[in-house]
Amino acid sequence: MTGFITGAVLSVTGGVYQSVFKSPLASPDLTGIASGASFGAAYAIVIGSGSTVLRIGGSFVCGMLSLVLVLLIVRITGGERTGTYILAGIIVSSVADAGLMLLKIMADPEGELAAIEYWIMGSLSAITLEKALLVCTAAFPSLALLLLFHRPVMMLSLDSDTARGLGLSPVLWRMLLLGLATLSVSSVVSVAGVVGFAGLIAPHIAHFLYRRRSGGYLLLCALIGGNLLLAADLLARSLADGAELPLSIFTVAFAVPVLSVLLVYTKGGRGNGDA
Repeated sequence: MTGFITGAVLSVTGGVYQSVFKSPLASPDLTGIASGASFGAAYAIVIGSGSTVLRIGGSFVCGMLSLVLVLLIVRITGGERTGTYILAGIIVSSVADAGLMLLKIMADPEGELAAIEYWIMGSLSAITLEKALLVCTAAFPSLALLLLFHRPVMMLSLDSDTARGLGLSPVLWRMLLLGLATLSVSSVVSVAGVVGFAGLIAPHIAHFLYRRRSGGYLLLCALIGGNLLLAADLLARSLADGAELPLSIFTVAFAVPVLSVLLVYTKGGRGNGDA
């Protein structure tokens, strides 16, 4: 259950980020949100008690701070283009990764450091019933709201003037949707760690199958992402005897062919229909 929720959250938030940022490369990984949330959770492990509640709180605060920094950099540079958001995300991710390195130096080598290293690669092995219930309690309401607000998400994929003409307040809805997305990501990152590319490839698969980003697009993202992570978790648990491999090994392996096909598809001029 936790694996499916984790995949669904990462995929839906990836779809939301891509629509709101108007960027096909936007995802929790590439916009700096996941790195910021990771730093917050690692900080909770090293400085605090490392409890799940503290991890979720630290992840959310640092994830929101990363989001604010990305938007601030984009606003200062004055260029709301695809590359601008990605470059801003790289800057914020680099700062968060540097902070994570400092936390590793401060961590206890025999306990905290090993936990942080394995957690960074993504894993569901440490999930207990208590953690699962806590994460689902934190992530499910915001995930449900994101699915419910699919129409505002679609409107924000248009330019601000058009969205305003349709009766939407772009600034208000953008902040609400990004806040819900960041809360969802922070909740799952705090226990599952960093699961690379899951939030990037599932929205592209959904768009390739559904051919548009309206209607049931976000729901399809959730279904694809949830099953994708379940498949990765199954492989992680079954391929190594007596050990569990990191989830990111398999999500990255899944991402390579998907992104390769997307590159060829876009190069051929056939990937522009987002209606």
